[in-house]
Amino acid sequence: MRAPQNSQRMHPPTFAAISSVLIESFHVDAAAVAPEAALDQLGLDSLALMEFVFAVEDRFDVRIPEERLDPRQAGVTLAQLAALIDEAAAAKASRDVAG
Repeated sequence: MRAPQNSQRMHPPTFAAISSVLIESFHVDAAAVAPEAALDQLGLDSLALMEFVFAVEDRFDVRIPEERLDPRQAGVTLAQLAALIDEAAAAKASRDVAG
């Protein structure tokens, strides 16, 4: 998995939306939800992690290729997920404008 480039930062609204999915749909303690929190440390099993990523992708109407993100991989943070969502949304928006 490639992490987002350091020059790209997540947008706070993206992180807020991801946080709400975790808290409301997956019942993760709000105190555990921080940009630096690793996905594999949120108390979700591997199936729930995949369901969480699908729920976030659905929320933003984007898909992140598996080679860009494996949520079961150790060390993937919520900030990295947010940046990947932002990147996928920007790419989708530019395709929508071009097409």
